[in-house]
Amino acid sequence: MKSTEFFPSDFDHHGRLRLPLLFWCLLLLQARTWVLFVIAGASRDQGATLLGLFYPDHDNFWISLLPGVPAVLAFLLSGRRQHFPRLWRALRPLLIIAQGVLLVWQPWLWLQGEPLSGIGLSLVIIDLFALWWLLTNPLLRACFREITE
Repeated sequence: MKSTEFFPSDFDHHGRLRLPLLFWCLLLLQARTWVLFVIAGASRDQGATLLGLFYPDHDNFWISLLPGVPAVLAFLLSGRRQHFPRLWRALRPLLIIAQGVLLVWQPWLWLQGEPLSGIGLSLVIIDLFALWWLLTNPLLRACFREITE
């Protein structure tokens, strides 16, 4: 779907809109627990220590993997989005919902007794920006609306 709203550099050599760089950063932000899980698995001996450092309560770790599922799915489908157009279009609302969950997650942990920290406060601010960007970026919206045949 080519449009006069975007520059020619916004399109790849197949004529599809390129996903913005900030989108990839947002996927990493949403899948941060998955990234930690992979890093802990790769570090073998210190993996349990690393997970214990970020998630002292193991139940919170397993639950916090859930909001990252749409991000992992979006990452996996991004290169083949023209083959799964319905699923690809459905991912944007799922990413918005997951970002909302992540935005509420940290304050909920604070209400449950976790101490307020600079990292937690930074995550809330970054999550708020990411939700705003997901909702308002016209290029990203067009990437998910794009109809390919």
